[in-house]
Amino acid sequence: MTAVQTSVVDIPTDDGTADAYLAHPGDGSPHPAVLLHMDAFGLRPRLRAMADRLAGAGYTVLVPNVFYRSGRAPVVELPEFIDPKERPEIFQRLGPIMRSLTPDRAMRDADAYLQWLAGAPQAADGPVAVTGYCMGAALALRTAGTYPDRVAAVAGFHGGNLATGDPDSPHLVAGHITAEVYFAHADRDPGMPAEQQERLVAALTEAGVRHRCEVYAGAHHGYTQADTAAYDPEATERHWTALLDLLKRTF
Repeated sequence: MTAVQTSVVDIPTDDGTADAYLAHPGDGSPHPAVLLHMDAFGLRPRLRAMADRLAGAGYTVLVPNVFYRSGRAPVVELPEFIDPKERPEIFQRLGPIMRSLTPDRAMRDADAYLQWLAGAPQAADGPVAVTGYCMGAALALRTAGTYPDRVAAVAGFHGGNLATGDPDSPHLVAGHITAEVYFAHADRDPGMPAEQQERLVAALTEAGVRHRCEVYAGAHHGYTQADTAAYDPEATERHWTALLDLLKRTF
C-alpha cells in the first residue's frame, strides 16, 4: 500500500461551503479521482478509514459532508460504535436532515464536488469514479446519470430505494449513464427488495449500460460499516475486491 496524505478541505457550492475529507497518495503526483458519497451516518472515522484504503491503492479520494447545510461534520454526534438500540434516536435527528437533501440540491452539490476535483492538483485529468454507501449509493447513481461526461465508473453498496415507483427514483437516470456500473445489494435489506433489484437491472439493460448487480448472501444493510452491528467482514472484503477491480478497468 502507498503512503497516504490526508486533509480537510472546503468546497464552495451554490448554497454555502461543504467540508470534505481528502485522501491521496503522498508521492506528489496526480492520481485518478474517486468521489465517495457517504452513508446516512455521515463523515466520520469509518469513512475516513475507507478513503485512506482507496488512496493507498493509488487513488485520490474525496468524501464530502453532503449534510453541510446543517453544519460541519459530524452534523450529529455519534458514539464510537453505533448500537442498534441507539439507531432510532440517531435517525430521529438525522431524518429531517436527510429529507432536506433533495435530488436537485444533491446534484447541484455533485457538480461542485466534481468541479473541485477537476481543479485539484492531486487528481488526474479526466473523468472520475463515484462510489456510495447506503444513501450514498443513490447519490452515486444520480451523479453518474446527471454528469455522464464526467463519470467513468459508478459503484453502490447496500443502497436502498434505488428503483422505486416514485417519479424521481434514482434508477430513472439510467438512460443517461455512460459509465460502467456495479451494485452490490444486501440480501437482508428491506430497503432494496427483489422487485427493486429487478427494476434497476431492467433499466440499466434497456439503456445499454455496462453493469453488474449482485446480491451478497447473508449480508445486512450497512455491511461495510465496521462501526455498526451490520458489519460483515467477508462481505466487506468482497466489496473491496469488486470496487478495486472496477477502478482498475476504468483508469
